[in-house]
Amino acid sequence: MILNQRSKFTLPAGSVYLNCAYMSPLLKAVEKKGIEGMLQKRNPALVSPKDFFELTEKVRKEYSKLIQGEANRIVLVPSVSYGMANVVRNVNFSQTNNIVVTAEQFPSNYYPWQRVQQTTGATLKVIAAPDTRTNRGAQWNERILESIDANTKLVALGHVHWADGTLFNLKEIRKRTRDVGALLVIDGTQSVGALPFSIKEIQPDALICGGYKWLMGPYSLGLAYYGEYFDKGIPVEENWINRLHSENFADLVNYDPDYQPGALRYEVGEHSNFILVPMLLEALKQINQWKPQTIQRYCADISKKPIKLLGEAGYWIEDEQYRGNHLFGIRIPEGASIDPIRSALKKNKISVSFRGNAIRVAPHLYNTEKDLMKLAKVLLAQKE
Repeated sequence: MILNQRSKFTLPAGSVYLNCAYMSPLLKAVEKKGIEGMLQKRNPALVSPKDFFELTEKVRKEYSKLIQGEANRIVLVPSVSYGMANVVRNVNFSQTNNIVVTAEQFPSNYYPWQRVQQTTGATLKVIAAPDTRTNRGAQWNERILESIDANTKLVALGHVHWADGTLFNLKEIRKRTRDVGALLVIDGTQSVGALPFSIKEIQPDALICGGYKWLMGPYSLGLAYYGEYFDKGIPVEENWINRLHSENFADLVNYDPDYQPGALRYEVGEHSNFILVPMLLEALKQINQWKPQTIQRYCADISKKPIKLLGEAGYWIEDEQYRGNHLFGIRIPEGASIDPIRSALKKNKISVSFRGNAIRVAPHLYNTEKDLMKLAKVLLAQKE
């Protein structure tokens, strides 16, 4: 059993931060790497050509341990929307195709497919959650599986739903997409780093993650994995560093028509960011030391009692087998008002998010059962 890790962060005393799904706090060690990176810019003469490549390679290798994927299929991207744009550019859609997404999923994994619908005439299937509080997660997964048919070109969704943590059965969804010859594109921003994920097991065609949430890294830097389907594709930008032999600065005037091997053609320009890359690398090292399965167990342990109390009082949380322990939604009792709850949480310095009709709770190793009990007590007081 891992011990509480709050000492590794600089969180203000007296506040309860249950909002890692919004943005993770910086580890002290990650903050230190960022400061070191800024100071390095004082004397750029110390930055050598190899520095443009070595740290990003270390990031790929560290991330490959986390997701059990090949390092040369992992690239640095500035955002999920950038990573998705590379996918859109390299998939040919027609009017007979359909694209399957879940309702109310994060906009960066919806707008690209909406644009595809508008430009190609493909059908966009938006699969809504069932309007029930009984077997909701199981029924939603079944709806997704039933929506995938012979005309499905691509399925795009998260491992968990970003608004309430509903867990999607990626094994079964992957099996179904293979049966019909469809691509599977996953936005792992709200899961990878805190929920175990294996490229070997799921075999997605693309996995794209923002780095500033559960990967514990800085804003404006994320990671994308691209499978074999994209090996011969065209990236959304043509930059110098993704070309073959770009390590040879003296020879850059001799333009090379070939890209770096694997998926490296899709990496964003200036991905050697000497401030953000060391921060992300340090964060990934810490996550690999903790391990996502440990984070899941810890979050389950500290939230079990508060969730039970809330359920008995009429609040609704998805069954544990169909949600993440690191991210879950609390829905208020029938007839209750959300506004007094917002005010009470703010007054008690409890940070959560409100997404759709759910109070989104996202604990981590810096939280305790006491933190979640404080949240529960505030919610229970609204019923009195």
